[in-house]
Amino acid sequence: MYPSLIATTLLICIVSSSCPAKAAAIQSSPSIPLSPPPSINPPAPLQQGKALYDAGRFADAVKVLQQAVQDYRSQGDSLRQAVTLSNLSLAYQQLGAWSEAKQAVEESLGLLRQEATGDQQQRLLAQTLDIQGRLQFGMGQTEAALATWQQAAELHVRGGDQTGEMRSRLNQAQAWQAMGFYRRSLDTLTELNQALQPQPDSLVKAVGLRSLGDALQVIGDLEQSRQVLQQSLAIARQLKSTAEESAALFSLGNTARAQQQPQQAQEFYKQAAQRSPSPILQTQARLNWLSLLVETGQRAEAETLLLHVWMQVEALPPSRPGIDARINLVQTVMRGWKPGSNSPLATQKLAQILAMAVQQAQSLGDRRAESFALGSLGGIYEQNRQWAEAQHLTEQALLLSQSVSAADISYRWQWQLGRLLKQQNSIPGAIAAYEAAVNTLQSLRSDLVAVNQDVQFTFRDSVEPVYRQTVELLLSQGESPSPQNLDKARRLIELLQLAELDNFFREACLNAQPVLLDQVVDRENPTAAIFYPIILENQLAVILKAPNQPLRYHAIPLPEKEVERVLARLQQVIKEPDAAKEVRSLSHQVYRWLIQPVEADLQQSRVNTLVFVLDGLLRNIPMAALYDGNQYLVEKYAVALSPGLQLFAPQPLAQTQLNALTAGLTQPPPAYSQFAPLPEVKAELDLIQQAGLSTTQLLDQTFTQTALEKQVNALPFKVVHLATHGQFSSQAKDTFILAADGPIDVSQLDRILRSRTQTPAEAIELLVLSACQTAAGDNRAALGLAGVAIRAGARSTLASLWQIDDRSTALFIGEFYRELSTAKVTKAEALRRAQLTLLKQYPNYSRPGYWAPYVLVGNWL
Repeated sequence: MYPSLIATTLLICIVSSSCPAKAAAIQSSPSIPLSPPPSINPPAPLQQGKALYDAGRFADAVKVLQQAVQDYRSQGDSLRQAVTLSNLSLAYQQLGAWSEAKQAVEESLGLLRQEATGDQQQRLLAQTLDIQGRLQFGMGQTEAALATWQQAAELHVRGGDQTGEMRSRLNQAQAWQAMGFYRRSLDTLTELNQALQPQPDSLVKAVGLRSLGDALQVIGDLEQSRQVLQQSLAIARQLKSTAEESAALFSLGNTARAQQQPQQAQEFYKQAAQRSPSPILQTQARLNWLSLLVETGQRAEAETLLLHVWMQVEALPPSRPGIDARINLVQTVMRGWKPGSNSPLATQKLAQILAMAVQQAQSLGDRRAESFALGSLGGIYEQNRQWAEAQHLTEQALLLSQSVSAADISYRWQWQLGRLLKQQNSIPGAIAAYEAAVNTLQSLRSDLVAVNQDVQFTFRDSVEPVYRQTVELLLSQGESPSPQNLDKARRLIELLQLAELDNFFREACLNAQPVLLDQVVDRENPTAAIFYPIILENQLAVILKAPNQPLRYHAIPLPEKEVERVLARLQQVIKEPDAAKEVRSLSHQVYRWLIQPVEADLQQSRVNTLVFVLDGLLRNIPMAALYDGNQYLVEKYAVALSPGLQLFAPQPLAQTQLNALTAGLTQPPPAYSQFAPLPEVKAELDLIQQAGLSTTQLLDQTFTQTALEKQVNALPFKVVHLATHGQFSSQAKDTFILAADGPIDVSQLDRILRSRTQTPAEAIELLVLSACQTAAGDNRAALGLAGVAIRAGARSTLASLWQIDDRSTALFIGEFYRELSTAKVTKAEALRRAQLTLLKQYPNYSRPGYWAPYVLVGNWL
């Protein structure tokens, strides 16, 4: 495993304070990496020190190495002295003796630079720089560590040491991640993985694969993460590296947790804690295990584990991982046990744990860790309603985070400060703090998804409330909010939708400038009005933009839970054949909330199209089915949805011959027998052709992913129509359409539809997803529909919120295309006329369950 005395692991992956609830994997103690020149027999003291170090007996290793340093100094053997000093620095680091570690490594570097004339000395200098980078990283000096590792990599390249170069680049990737540059880290790791794959198995390869697996887990590519981590684990076991094996197990636990496999995650964490020789990794594995027990409501098991973890945390030496462990422990207890309850750790004890974390961070000069510890301590005072003390701590934490450009934690303290100022009735200051938090979140864009690893937990708890609470504060000023505050509020909701889509795709999905919808309404379509209904904690707020009119506002004073209860019930019964009375009652109630207070304004402005920028569970409700007591909304208005964002400026559908690529499955592939046959799909595709469109058709076995991509590249189709089973989900991996050769997920569909060179002139005008549905039991599944609509690059997307009888679908689709191609009306009006055809001309299909689920997202012109 160790050629001579040179170990092959000088690699670290230390948890970042930016995400304490679910820490990334922590690499166990690096082995002694250095040796004297091979021409000299390995000295016994260095071998002995290495053996003690590898056994975790760091204090004993220090004693042996200190004596060795003295011996080599007296002998005038500066090269061996430098090697031993570097190894001594590593041992000191494990004991948290940072000043001694710093002194040792700097003395080693001084000696090596005096001697660094040959290749051997250059190699040792590069390895010692790796150790110095590790010291800087452990002390929270991340930028300095990055620069040191970059210097080490250059020396490794100059000396032809490919393994050393890979080690340094792996360390750089961890530094980029700790600084919040997750995408840059992933790019580096992906390049390294390509270089590592053909290499023979080694600990460098095992650690590289594990680092890549961690990065893939962060961006949500969970299955690939699991496969890469399993490969890393297999190599570690083959090489009998207990330290790397336990680190891989820990990372697998994080990925299993993200895959919502709590039992598997617990088992991985348990094995990692049992196998690891590193106290830090043992503690972190048990901390994540504890957090998982709390999250899954296993209170008795959590209390048993908590006291054991607490004692482990208290025994850790001062270091960035040790500080993070203290913060993680406190935040887990605060999530699992409410203040004043029978918590195994009282609030005072939690404050003491964090106060110690603050002291340790200050002694290390780690301002990022100090910021997180101070802010978390402020959070305890906030829970205890000690507003002034909480504010003082929070302001200190914010200044520290800004001093090190840690935007990923600054927004937390800006948000916390906003809450505290609001509690003290300092409303202008509260608004300023909230708006600063939103601006900071916007600056994170591409890395926000990595700061918040679990889409169901952290985004909803740590990001979404920032936007909503800011909106609520803006709208609560006086009896009638100012026009400026109304405009800010609706823009914030649009930004929240963008953040949700970023989180859905685990990347910033839009870089184009959004088009302000007001311009479309006032200049191009003055018969349309835009609704922004916003579900807040204690009210349903509605902002209306009527053509060439100032913003209007009304609010329904209802608790969020009551609004969501009505919407969830309506979503459930609207599909049921024997619930017509309840459907009308519930849809009438929603109509009274959204439309009735401004109906006179709509009539006065001669509005004929309503565009909704929907929020929360409202996305699951077809607005066309709202009922005024006599008529459905679709009987009076054309209806469209918008996320408030456009890839290209909206414009009317080109009044030319429409050409369409149509594809469909009448019979699902054998491996997907859970999906029912769709015998009317053939008739549906034929009706599109009969409506006057020039069509290219892929049916059944000819409808494959490859064939679809080939046809998309063959001609610039204006319309792409996919008649097949599909599902929209709140997670990108579960949003797909079914082809003859299996599912095409939303990312693959994005790649296919964007594979041709795409300019505004070549954009797909209309993407139609027929026979798709939102995932059952997923209250945020409409995110998947919005995600497909945005990422497909189409101006508009027509899809169904639930699957409908395929005969009625064929009739509806045929009528929609006939209106679109012959009547030369807007897409929204063509949709309305097709829905009215089912409602009024086909008694068997007059229920909203048949015609209402079709929704148009994007450009309605």
